[in-house]
Amino acid sequence: MAGVAPGRRVDGGPVTVELTQEQQQAAVADEQAAQIPNDQLDSLVAPIALYPDPLLAQVLAASTYPLEIIQLQQWLTKNKDLKDKALADAVQKQPWDPSIQSMAALPDVVKRLADDIGWTTDLGNAVLAQQSDVMDAVQRMRAKAQEKGNLKSTEQMKVETKTVESKNVIVIEQSKSEVVYVPSYDPVVVYGAPPYPYPPIAYPPPGYYAAGMAVSFGVGMMVGAAMGGGWCCNSGWGGNNNININNNNNFVNNSNRQNISNSGNRTGNRTGSGNSWQHNAQHRGGTPYANKATANKFGGTARGDSMGNRQANARQNQGQRGGVQQAGTMDRGGGGDRVGNRSVSPSAGGGSRGGGGAIGGVSSG
Repeated sequence: MAGVAPGRRVDGGPVTVELTQEQQQAAVADEQAAQIPNDQLDSLVAPIALYPDPLLAQVLAASTYPLEIIQLQQWLTKNKDLKDKALADAVQKQPWDPSIQSMAALPDVVKRLADDIGWTTDLGNAVLAQQSDVMDAVQRMRAKAQEKGNLKSTEQMKVETKTVESKNVIVIEQSKSEVVYVPSYDPVVVYGAPPYPYPPIAYPPPGYYAAGMAVSFGVGMMVGAAMGGGWCCNSGWGGNNNININNNNNFVNNSNRQNISNSGNRTGNRTGSGNSWQHNAQHRGGTPYANKATANKFGGTARGDSMGNRQANARQNQGQRGGVQQAGTMDRGGGGDRVGNRSVSPSAGGGSRGGGGAIGGVSSG
């Protein structure tokens, strides 16, 4: 008996891809072999585990679209004068996923994700393959920080322990609903030495923090009505550890309207069951998935696939986007960076994980 997996359709609506019993068994075996151990997941989420829940959820969703993160970073660099509603109106016209569009209000976060695109891609791949495990890792790291006295309520954020569907979880919220302060910290200081190395990305220097503080905060950024109607996502700490979608967010609403217009229904690729977030493979931009199981699930290619398969998938993906010119010029000559099979200009920023070779499905050109 054949099974089905999500696929893609030109109009943005859901499709299914038939899998034979042998393909299903191979996919299960591949997925089990590719499971990331808990200590590695803990280190992977360490740089963002103390983010307020809505920001955490938005970063996790956005990390599954590394090419669009780089495009957004380039676009923000070229549009530094846009602020508030003007920024929201302009970014809504770009052909990106709502989780990416909503990040425009947080340029420092976007820069970090783009500069350290290898870690970002690894994070997104973990979300796609083991979302519930990723959320559990966040809770483990929050508990470690709390035990060391480095996670507590401040003027910038509110920390509480709550029971959600019989689970005790540490919830982090903004002190002011429409203002977010992004925490900065060195994981070694906040959590202690790791059993598995923390991501080799840039952390604030020791002198960056106020006396006696392990966590610092930048300038508060507005994420309310003026910027897309608030957050696109939030962390659901129930039994399934879902990332939830805010259907009142303007970017999500616009995407839903486009899906209705194209396919005549509201299912699209955005909300799935109830308000649970679902990855939209059309915004993956040809970036390979971490393994065959995830690639089969979303109808893409995997790391290790032949260049011909990757190029064919990238061409198909671009055709399904209606031939829309991607923001951020694609440099198909030498000297640019590559995400999947898409070239991007060198201005995206190399980050501390730059250099030659492939990192998390991303290679330098």
